[in-house]
Amino acid sequence: MSIENLSVNKCFGGWHKQYSHNAKTLNCSMRFAIYLPPQASKENRVPVLYWLSGLTCTDENFMQKAGALRMAAELGIAIVAPDTSPRGDEVADDEGYDLGKGAGFYLNATEAPWKKHYQMYDYIVSELPTLIEANFPVLTKRAIAGHSMGGHGALTIALRNPELYASVSAFSPIVNPMNCPWGEKAFTAYLGNDQSKWRQYDASELMLEATKFVPAVVDQGLSDSFLSEQLKTEVLEAAARKVSYPLQVRMHEGFDHSYYFISSFIDEHLRFHAKHLF
Repeated sequence: MSIENLSVNKCFGGWHKQYSHNAKTLNCSMRFAIYLPPQASKENRVPVLYWLSGLTCTDENFMQKAGALRMAAELGIAIVAPDTSPRGDEVADDEGYDLGKGAGFYLNATEAPWKKHYQMYDYIVSELPTLIEANFPVLTKRAIAGHSMGGHGALTIALRNPELYASVSAFSPIVNPMNCPWGEKAFTAYLGNDQSKWRQYDASELMLEATKFVPAVVDQGLSDSFLSEQLKTEVLEAAARKVSYPLQVRMHEGFDHSYYFISSFIDEHLRFHAKHLF
């Protein structure tokens, strides 16, 4: 479980750090970023928000663009941002931006050539938190959030593991990947043609089957060019109504799919998670 420090930056009294490590679940070297607020110490461990980024992103996008660290420092919440896929010359890839490197979809691939490395679900749920909790002054109490493909990951992971997460939130998530072009392409490649295997990674399908609830917030911009074809927020809303799931969906006039949207509401998300983490 050795880790290598790549960079250190002081920010709002805390520390932003990048690390690499050999990820056993992914069979490759992986990078992650962690923000430790000023309250974090051996004597005072803090809860953790895991942030999952979207297509083409790395651990850096959220940490540098979202403007989340000021509020994380105020609230005393650590933030962990993993990469979005396995990396390395030996890792399978695709010419498209929406499959392969940068597009892990937070699932466990079962099809060749992807299954050797693309076990992102196990990495996020098990290996990475174990690593974080062993090496940093954090509690086992976790929340999870994400954007777009990462919003899909956050929702599906929380829905499948309600005992592990105090809360979940998402910006512009892909909520019904079984029925959108991004999801259909990725799921066919990673999981094969048997669509019964896809349901375990579809937030709308999982919500219909939920028996234990994790408090959830979804923010979606109404000027998001991906809303109708790829994101399908209304499908998740319908599932939540059917089972009375504690989901709050907030639609925002004029906002798009970008980090301008995320940075506008990230403080509200962090306050939401703080209510459930403390």
